[in-house]
Amino acid sequence: MTNNAEYKGNEIAQRLGGRKLVVVSNREPYIHSYVGEEIRWSTPASGLVTALEPVVSACGGTWIAHGSGDADREVVDDDGKILLPPGEARYSLKRVWLTKEEEQGYYYGFANRSLWPLCHLTYTRPRFDEWEWQTYKDVNRKFANAVLEEVGSTGAFVFIQDYHFALLPQMLKEERPELIVAQFWHIPWPNPEAFRICPWGEEILSGLLGNDLLGFQIQYYCNNFLSTVERCLEAVEDYERFSILRQGHQTLVRPFPISVDCQSIWRQSQSPEVLADEERLRRDLGLRQQLVGIGVDRVDYTKGIPERFMAIDRFLEKYPEYQKRFTFLQVGPISRIEIPEYQALNDELYHLMVDINRRYAADHWVPIRILKTNYSRKELLAFFRLADVCIVSSLHDGMNLVAKEFVSACCDDSVLILSEFTGAARELNEALLVNPYYVDGFADAIRMALEMPPEEKERRMCKMRQEVDENDVYNWATRVFTEMSRLS
Repeated sequence: MTNNAEYKGNEIAQRLGGRKLVVVSNREPYIHSYVGEEIRWSTPASGLVTALEPVVSACGGTWIAHGSGDADREVVDDDGKILLPPGEARYSLKRVWLTKEEEQGYYYGFANRSLWPLCHLTYTRPRFDEWEWQTYKDVNRKFANAVLEEVGSTGAFVFIQDYHFALLPQMLKEERPELIVAQFWHIPWPNPEAFRICPWGEEILSGLLGNDLLGFQIQYYCNNFLSTVERCLEAVEDYERFSILRQGHQTLVRPFPISVDCQSIWRQSQSPEVLADEERLRRDLGLRQQLVGIGVDRVDYTKGIPERFMAIDRFLEKYPEYQKRFTFLQVGPISRIEIPEYQALNDELYHLMVDINRRYAADHWVPIRILKTNYSRKELLAFFRLADVCIVSSLHDGMNLVAKEFVSACCDDSVLILSEFTGAARELNEALLVNPYYVDGFADAIRMALEMPPEEKERRMCKMRQEVDENDVYNWATRVFTEMSRLS
């Protein structure tokens, strides 16, 4: 393992050059909720939070996000702020309050019924609704006002996260042109032909070109973005410098593959609490004599969970000697059930599980178990430790941080099966790469993972862990803020 978080945090802070850091995201890093009459905090199941929170904690600043917890208002000051992490006070969280109608139109509506399927090649048709688009614009304006209030007249780096705020950069620049504004688009960017179906595509592109720096996970998405702008707007695209000049303003477009805090995850996974949770889970779930596979995902149609279940079905059919010996745990909460496509997916997964279990169940054993409990961070690390194989089978994924978390936390005799359609597959090439649409090949990869010699498992896992450690989230942030500092 390399340098510690404090050292890397200081290095990142130096890149800020004394400017205030303001991070903007939809998802907040901590949620406060009532449990009976008591207020408790929790961390959401979010790859964005997993990656970004250690960076903000290390270098300070203000994080602006939607306050979604039912007790969030009870713990903030008059400015809607609270110091975090709990008990440490390393940075401020400023919460923005949305009405139910705003959340429905902006988040469940345009962001996740329009932009999310538009950017993912999963054959789910985007839906475009005028009211949802207007609400999306209104919420972007609300966040712009919150950012401008926070920065005041001081110089600041504003670092915007993801597809919820495509219009925010331009709004900020119209009010404060001297702000250094960057955005990281965590999900894929589609090709120009796919993007053309969006009725408000020009406004989205104009909003994003308000950024001084626009980051994507991989070079391919940068290429797609420049091609989309070239097709849709009057602008000057420079493919040598990967920049776009429009109306006198230049936007740099760069790949910044995001990662996790490998050292912190590794240390937590070795803690007595996690080891005790691992033992408890083995006992409570009856896994002592079992080979264990896990999947850790939000229930989302981009994650390839039905394809995963079908591959397990085929695996047990082709290799019956693993019946009663292999148990697969699908861990993760239901998400976005207000959207019909997500409701249908949840039903599909349940029926698939029931059908597969009915055909193979014997004695007290079933091959697939769906665990919808919202597990704590330490419990998730315990699941990683008890797994013989982790399956990440996304149909299309910008990066997939679960794969990197697993590599950081798991035992050396574990195997990662990874979809070739994830950004992570470009870095974690010692994983068993699969095409999740090819069920027989997927089933064979499960067998290969379970039968791989121990020394081969250890060699692959150690090499991947070294890759994640050397290119951790602090190095990702350093690259982003170094580029931003040059712009100032």
